[in-house]
Amino acid sequence: MNRMRRFGIASLALLCLLAGTGAEALGGKENTKELHIEEAFAGKEGTMVLKNLKNDKVYVYSKERSKERLTPESTFKVANALIGLETAAVRDEYEVKRWDGVEREFESWNRDHSLASAMRESAIWFYQDLARMIGDKKMNEYVSRIGYGNQDITGGIDSFWLDSSLRISAAEQADFIEKLVEEDLLFSQKNQKTVKRMMIQDEQDHFILHGKTGTRLSDMGLGWYIGFIETEKGTWVFAVNIDGSGTEAKNITLEVLKEKKILK
Repeated sequence: MNRMRRFGIASLALLCLLAGTGAEALGGKENTKELHIEEAFAGKEGTMVLKNLKNDKVYVYSKERSKERLTPESTFKVANALIGLETAAVRDEYEVKRWDGVEREFESWNRDHSLASAMRESAIWFYQDLARMIGDKKMNEYVSRIGYGNQDITGGIDSFWLDSSLRISAAEQADFIEKLVEEDLLFSQKNQKTVKRMMIQDEQDHFILHGKTGTRLSDMGLGWYIGFIETEKGTWVFAVNIDGSGTEAKNITLEVLKEKKILK
């Protein structure tokens, strides 16, 4: 009995560990296929999770890496915007915050921004100010409520997602985006629709691409691209990270989407 009990506890612990890194988002073996896209990563370590929401087929490159939690960097702006809207820390996507006059590393950051333009230009200062307005208590509540990665915001209210305490895997990112697509997160449908609209990066006759990059600016050693693409044949979610920049992650995503005939 004790042996069986220990086995049961160990099995439960393993399931919790796998669930905690987003392994459940990868689906069962029969629904998961390996992506052979080594060339796209050009010798750099990284991973890609690509899921067809029409049939729940999941395609993964570097499955072990897809379950490894890394800092989200600016991809956290998606969750930050949702939380900011839900808590009324910001009224809508058009509300403008005045630039404080501090010159930052990117010229596009050095001006007034709205929630939407700061998402588009990835202006960190805007979302840092938004996080401070949300506050530790509400931020912790919502990050925990939506099960975002390791849910650890102890790294500071305006920096916990920037090479700090908060970590999330590519599998978890894909799961988070899938719930956003289906408006199944614990936010109002209105706010989820707003954030999805803010994520639009390319809109053509046959597809709409929604995405957000993220780069670890301290060393340019971690890049993300997460999002989804709506096509005439269905919707796909994706999450890519690489030991490089967000631009590299985005380029890999677009290359694979074209190779798979998803993006035409």
